[in-house]
Amino acid sequence: MSAALTEALSNFESFVSGNILVWILLGTGLYLTVRTRAVQLRLFVRSLRLVAHSRHQRGSLSSFQAFVIGLGGRVGTGNIAGVALAVTLGGPGALLWMWVVAILGMATSFAESTLAQVFKVRNADGIFRGGPAYYMQRGIGRGALGRGMGVVFAVMLVFSYGLIFPMVQSNTIALTLSEAHGVSTQVTAIVLIALSAPILLAGMRAVAKVTEWLVPLMALAYLVVVLVVIIVSIDRVPGVFADIFAGAFNLRSGLAGTGGGIFATFLNGTKRGLFSNEAGQGSSPNGAATADVAHPVTQGLIQALGVCVDTLLICTATGLTILLASPAVYTPGVEPQWAKTTLVQHALADAVPGNWVIWFMSFVVITFAYSSVLGYSTFAEINVSYLGGGGRAGTVLRLAMTVATGLGALAELELAWVMADVALALMTILNLVAVLWLSGWVVAALKDYDVQRRSGVAEPVFVAPRNPWLPGDLDGDVWTADRAALRQESLHEEI
Repeated sequence: MSAALTEALSNFESFVSGNILVWILLGTGLYLTVRTRAVQLRLFVRSLRLVAHSRHQRGSLSSFQAFVIGLGGRVGTGNIAGVALAVTLGGPGALLWMWVVAILGMATSFAESTLAQVFKVRNADGIFRGGPAYYMQRGIGRGALGRGMGVVFAVMLVFSYGLIFPMVQSNTIALTLSEAHGVSTQVTAIVLIALSAPILLAGMRAVAKVTEWLVPLMALAYLVVVLVVIIVSIDRVPGVFADIFAGAFNLRSGLAGTGGGIFATFLNGTKRGLFSNEAGQGSSPNGAATADVAHPVTQGLIQALGVCVDTLLICTATGLTILLASPAVYTPGVEPQWAKTTLVQHALADAVPGNWVIWFMSFVVITFAYSSVLGYSTFAEINVSYLGGGGRAGTVLRLAMTVATGLGALAELELAWVMADVALALMTILNLVAVLWLSGWVVAALKDYDVQRRSGVAEPVFVAPRNPWLPGDLDGDVWTADRAALRQESLHEEI
């Protein structure tokens, strides 16, 4: 019975994700790119500047902490195994479609993160709460509709991100340590619980402080090593980029991957790109809402940059490492003899030989997976708050996540994982409906931001009451004139 249900749910999830969700995500990204006049491109340099000056903290979490929490949730083992799968099934051209998806996804991420900021509320602990559940209820409203959408979304997120996905990540850690270093899964489970408990039980501020240094460290270490690979193989780099563009449009035989054909290349690249950067899934906006910023668009721009880091940098780094390997490791159109994760390991060893590669890839997989668990904890806690869970419910969630992190190293709960994938697909569709429904608020906030900048305001400040651009009234005390004045006074400390 369990096996039949697992298979049925898996087939349903594959159909929804592969035949429906991919096209909705692409369409949403394209639509929002047009409506915002390609905000992700025209304000890209400003996004970099905002991230560089985002560490100042006034009460809630800093803008940078919110950014790395979201990035920690985005950057996971999918950046390694997912990319390896994409170039295996779709060939080198899959990378180009991942880039296209990332550019469109930046607009989606900007929109959902801006909405999370617009409709956020202040919690009793001083940390803002917000995200899809909040903007569904406060933005869509209409009685039971908005609240109902919010409750359904929050329940699915708590189940998937709060319980199941941490188990998936810890299972990956356990398998990596077992296969590469002979560490028993029992030992891994104990260590994971010991490492996670003090951070998860301490709450969001502790998670923010850890991710603030862990996420940049792991990303930088990985990119530096890949840069070494590129330098060592610099004479082959132009040919690899030529293969990427030729493979994307089926301009040369032998580059289509094991799936065959331009459609397989397109589909594998887009699917892996969409599900890696998580734009539109409704997870990272929960982290985005925690930032204390002067204008919602500020955090929207910063969070959009997370998609760029995830796909255009880290996924590209993985893809180039594989494509620069010798034919003995990877050949387009030929099924590699290596597993998805170890394919990257062998590609690294092919360029820069040495036993250090095994240890380095273990570090990468472990930190990528562990940072995801930390990001998930924030997403889940915010949605428990939305469902009415007070301090005690938050503590229960943190305990459950700690136990789940250890249990995931020991058990293979295939049915639960498939159920979480189904929940993720459904909550993504629900979130995209809300984002498109409320896109007028995104455009209005962006117009307010653009008008202030054109008038010479260096750092725009958002005031909701009497704002001429907003499509409706915005209740609450977060974006009042008094609070705006306080934020304006502290801006000089941030810049």
